[in-house]
Amino acid sequence: MIHKEKIKQAYDGLADLYFETRIKGGSSQFFNEMLEMPRTLRMLGNVKSKKILDLGCGPGRYAHILTDKNAKIVGIDNSINSLKIAEKEAPEAKFVLGDIEKLPFKSAEFNIVFSSLVLGHFEKWDKIFSEVRRVLKRNGIFIFSIHNPIRETLEKEKWFFRTFREIKNYFKERILQDNWAKGGRSFTIFNHHKTYGTIIRYIASNGFELIDYEDCKPLPKAKKKYPKLYNQAINTPYFCVWKLRKK
Repeated sequence: MIHKEKIKQAYDGLADLYFETRIKGGSSQFFNEMLEMPRTLRMLGNVKSKKILDLGCGPGRYAHILTDKNAKIVGIDNSINSLKIAEKEAPEAKFVLGDIEKLPFKSAEFNIVFSSLVLGHFEKWDKIFSEVRRVLKRNGIFIFSIHNPIRETLEKEKWFFRTFREIKNYFKERILQDNWAKGGRSFTIFNHHKTYGTIIRYIASNGFELIDYEDCKPLPKAKKKYPKLYNQAINTPYFCVWKLRKK
């Protein structure tokens, strides 16, 4: 993957601050805890006694929640600093340092595989989909969230004294660059924009069927705590969640 090492450096370098702002408050709390997570958890549904693989598990927030729901969680990530936090956040889960394009697990081992805002970092998804399909049991479920393909192509424009956003180059699949800065630390992060058509072709050509989809809507309680971010997210969805079944 292009820029894989830089992305790893960003997650390693910001692991502690990223986790802290998710818990104590900040934009990460809004985007993760109040926007993306509620929809992904809803897609996961009843996880009791299910063996679940968390692809790109980060600091273990999902693992913490899902082990409390009596799921058997295994997380994999390439950020050692994130995994150190995850082991404290979810001591009942198992965590592995590794590459999600080459999973160190047996075939047909998991009931569910899910990935929160990770696939977008990859230009090609065939290796990931192939590995996910391999480790899933028959009729297993694969859930992933990504940046909404429409929202991520919005660009700021000015017209006289007004600033607005306009969709630009939606059909041009490309690397999008962003800067993450927290606590005086700054890292460049990359996402690969894909159209809905390309995403659906990945699903169909890799032995999955689409069984559900949802754009992420912020929780009502976010309106008071993060009014500006809430107003943006309630009008234009930042993220979307896809639910697939292994054929």
